[in-house]
Amino acid sequence: MIMGLEDSKTMTLKSKSQTNRSWPAMIRRPPTIVCYICGREYGTKSIAIHEPQCLKKWHNENNLLPKELRRPEPKKPEVRTISAKGFYDLEALNEAAWTRAQSLLVPCHICGRTFLPDRLIVHQRSCKPKVAK
Repeated sequence: MIMGLEDSKTMTLKSKSQTNRSWPAMIRRPPTIVCYICGREYGTKSIAIHEPQCLKKWHNENNLLPKELRRPEPKKPEVRTISAKGFYDLEALNEAAWTRAQSLLVPCHICGRTFLPDRLIVHQRSCKPKVAK
């Protein structure tokens, strides 16, 4: 009888280990939200802390720019896509925020690449026009 119990335990253990082998563990990334100002991803709880700080930093940096490079304050995109359960569609929210962050980029008048306004000044120090061959 003990053999029978050991056999059943062994069989149970084998079936569990076989199940683990056939179903690899999926590690899911926690949901993130894209900041509409800087375009970086933040956790759903930390985005509320980040956004006011990021906007303050944006204002400080924007005020240091020459007048021709200053931009209007970025506005938070309104995404009205809500699922049946009452949750926001994170994918739609992130897409709108990323698009808004990309619209803040300024093109270099020499090469055409786009940069955040404060980084454009640094880029233009070393940017040279392409020489025609």
